[in-house]
Amino acid sequence: MKENRFAKGLCFDKIFLFFVFGSLFGSYFEEIQWFIKNDCLTSRHDLLIGPFSTLYGFGMVLFLVLLGTKNNQRSIFKTFLYASLLGGVFEFIAGVFAERICHIKFWDYSSLFLNIAGKTTIPIMLVWGLLGTLELKILYPILSKWIEKIPIVLGKIITISLFFFLLFDMAFSYSVFFRMIKRHEGKPPLTKLGEYYDQKYDDTFMYNKYPILKGN
Repeated sequence: MKENRFAKGLCFDKIFLFFVFGSLFGSYFEEIQWFIKNDCLTSRHDLLIGPFSTLYGFGMVLFLVLLGTKNNQRSIFKTFLYASLLGGVFEFIAGVFAERICHIKFWDYSSLFLNIAGKTTIPIMLVWGLLGTLELKILYPILSKWIEKIPIVLGKIITISLFFFLLFDMAFSYSVFFRMIKRHEGKPPLTKLGEYYDQKYDDTFMYNKYPILKGN
């Protein structure tokens, strides 16, 4: 008989929970970095509800999906190399997307050493490599076992609840950002929801929530 466990193997439920973990980790990781560098606290979330930085969540998912299947057969050095390249390409594409499509520059590495068009740098790619290696070689085996110990019904409830919550959070947050872009272009709201966004989530609110936007 097949053992009946929650999120057995590299399945959607497990990958999604790693996405949640990565989003939480990335948010606090960025805030600690900012505090050390600037001696002040600031929000480094990319969603309006909750302490989530989905860039890191998607990065963690990419490592799992593209490098996780043959993780046990791959050396630490190769894992580090592949994760560095994958993380750098992902951050570069995300930066281009945010700047070209959303007209938002969440980061700019133009003044840093060995930067690549200001979207990433070689040292930061190595940090991605380190994070990917730690995830695949250390974190995944531990968290995977813990996740599979969750009772099946409870695990499904947690996963489904978090999935729809984050789906709403992302749709809501991205629509507020989109309305801010249109507002800066001088375009009036076309719906009551747009009018509500302009009142509730005006530039003052957004700049207080995301101080980095003041440079855009």
